[in-house]
Formats: sequence, C-alpha cells, structure tokens
Amino acid sequence: MGIFDTDLHSMLMIILSSIGIYTAIIVYTRIFGKRSFSKMSSFDFAMTVAVGSITATTILSETVSFLEGAVGLLMVYILQLIAAYFRRYKWFRKRIDNEPTLVMYGQTILKENLKGVRLTEGDLRSKLREANVTKLSEIKAVIFETTGNLVVLHKEDNEDIDDWLLKDVQR
Repeated sequence: MGIFDTDLHSMLMIILSSIGIYTAIIVYTRIFGKRSFSKMSSFDFAMTVAVGSITATTILSETVSFLEGAVGLLMVYILQLIAAYFRRYKWFRKRIDNEPTLVMYGQTILKENLKGVRLTEGDLRSKLREANVTKLSEIKAVIFETTGNLVVLHKEDNEDIDDWLLKDVQR
C-alpha cells in the first residue's frame, strides 16, 4: 500500500469522525469551560495533550469508534473538572501543580532556584532579551511560573512588588 492509497469508505469515515469529534470538543469545552485548554498547570497541559491524542486516534484509527472517542474525551473533561474543584485545597494543589519560583530578584540571579527549575543562565538571558530588558537594573524580579513561562517584572519606579503577587512564589 502506497502513501497515497486509500479507499472511499476510509475517507468518508475520517471525514465523519473528524466532524463528530470536533463537535464533541466544542460542546464539552462550552460545558466544562475555557480552563480546559489553559496552560495554568502541568495538569492543564496534560489535559490538552490528552484531548489532542484522543482526537487524532478517533479520527485516524479504524479500531476506535466515534462513540468510544467521545466517551474518552468526556472522561478527560470530567477528570479536569474534578481536579479544578480539588485544586481549591492546598494539599491537592501541592501534589499536581508546579510551584512558581523566583529565579532573579533585582539584579541578583538566584542560582540555586535556577538550577532547581532546570534552567540555564542562557535561558534566562534569552527571556530577558525577549522582555526588552536592556540593563539588569531594569529588573524587579523574574519568576518561573507553573506553566513553564518566565515572567519579567520591570522596575519602572522604586516601589516594591506587592506581597500578594509573590504570595505563592518559592523564594
């Protein structure tokens, strides 16, 4: 069988499965909320990957029916909803979410924290350039967020960072 060989029945099944599973994703996302595709935690990331995998398998695999794929998707959405509910409790959050980590405070690079989140100084420099930092004196703080993003807080004045913003940040 060549890479371009197919039959009409297979193509029709792919088209129908695509329409059905795409519709299921839209319906489930409307029911369960936008958080389903956010990048707020490692659990949210896993949710996005699982949805993509189930979608592709349902569309392209002859061994997985549309109904099986739709039920699989529903289960992933329900698990995400349950996790979002339990995330209200600190004991649960600590087990499934990464902790935001301070990797730079002012001009001081916190090398142990940088090492702890497995970033290099080169990664940090790259992000500082991306954030339009031209002098280290412009930096108030750099935080490695739960999503894996580096956030640069700029020093536009001499005011301190509100404690509330750094409440859950590992220092």
